[in-house]
Amino acid sequence: MSKIKFGTDGWRAIIADDFTVENVARVTIAVAEWLKKNSESPSVVVGHDCRFAGELFASTVTKVLNANGIKVFLAKGFVSTPMVSLGALKLNASLGIVLTASHNPPSYNGYKLKGHYGGPLTPEKIQEIEDIIPAKSNIDLSSKSLTEGELLQYVDLETMYCEHVQQNFDLNAIKNSGLKFAYDAMYGAGQNVIKRLLPETTLLHCDYNPSFMEQAPEPIDKNLQEFSELIKKAGDINCGLATDGDADRIGLYDSRGNFVDSHHIILLLLQYMHEQKKMKGKVVNAFSVTPRVKRMCDAYNLNYQVVRIGFKYIAGIMITEDVLLGGEESGGIAIKGHIPERDGIWMGLVIWEYMAKSGKTLEQLIQDVYKITGSFAFERYDLHIPEELKLKIVDNCKNNRYSSFGNYKVQRTEDIDGWKYFFNDNEWLMIRASGTEPILRAYAEAPTRADAFKILDTVKAVLLQ
Repeated sequence: MSKIKFGTDGWRAIIADDFTVENVARVTIAVAEWLKKNSESPSVVVGHDCRFAGELFASTVTKVLNANGIKVFLAKGFVSTPMVSLGALKLNASLGIVLTASHNPPSYNGYKLKGHYGGPLTPEKIQEIEDIIPAKSNIDLSSKSLTEGELLQYVDLETMYCEHVQQNFDLNAIKNSGLKFAYDAMYGAGQNVIKRLLPETTLLHCDYNPSFMEQAPEPIDKNLQEFSELIKKAGDINCGLATDGDADRIGLYDSRGNFVDSHHIILLLLQYMHEQKKMKGKVVNAFSVTPRVKRMCDAYNLNYQVVRIGFKYIAGIMITEDVLLGGEESGGIAIKGHIPERDGIWMGLVIWEYMAKSGKTLEQLIQDVYKITGSFAFERYDLHIPEELKLKIVDNCKNNRYSSFGNYKVQRTEDIDGWKYFFNDNEWLMIRASGTEPILRAYAEAPTRADAFKILDTVKAVLLQ
């Protein structure tokens, strides 16, 4: 049997290749053993997203846990990752398990572990579970059935989540603002929430389609061109929100159909929470996030910390310290007043509430951000290259072999998780191998998009020569 490893955000594998009933059972046997060692009367919230065979894998997890005498709260139908995390907190469960491959291509599925506090399980605890995954499953699943009773309770996590939103947002302000909004679920597990809460919203890809129309459900600009065109053609949509396959990542568009990246979203959220709502706390960002967030934190006199990539590192700080916001470049953001978990829909609603209450357009709010940080653009290339070349580039980075890229001279470097090369105060590059996919990522920031792409093109030529 293959060795099962958890990456930056859970275990991911191709369905029917490594992501099989047998392997899901193996992981769950380890989870059960770990729970029995660490909890007196453990219980687990289990849910699956919209991917192929999600129900089969969720029932596999449930049968293994029940066979070990562990109570399961099993979600009715598909659910988002934030719904499972919220459920773990509200139902006082020991753990949450989500069967999801998040933003990965449709051929993948995955397994995420959530703590009782409603956020990712910490890395050291995930490692403890990974270390005891058996070589094979010893449970005869064919003899087990799902019968509601003492060890199994079905729960409506979607309704629980919607009620939680209604208690925490001024939805009437959004509805009565005169603003028009659009939402692209990318065929993901968030597809029913906006329908239920803000039915006037223009909806796209809000139906069940496990193939995701062969498109990886990652809310980045190149994957959302249909949504961008919809906004441009409509002409009266003020803001568009998109979420990924398990609805924990956010993508955003302005009224002209231009993509607004996570760096700008993080700055907008900070501006609203600190300037308008007078909230305080530490700001914790992953290594790939723009250093301009530190400029805003300095202006607001807020503590700022940079951590490794993987939201579990941010969540570990959120559950022990007073954190205002934790964010990643990839669209995963969490804020004070909610669970310590990425939540694309929640962040989108905060932005929509900010627009409604300020009476300003998204474009105007971004200009307000620039008054503090200066204007900037951020772009990313995902390089699908042979493993041998990827390892060679990583080795070059480790051994400081890049002192320049074309005409871009490196002034200083940082290597918390990957390698950042600063060319000046406003231009930098980052190189990092993905923790969940066979990809080398190159990130660049500059004053304009054209400048950012120029850096990326130059760097790509150097790396691939």
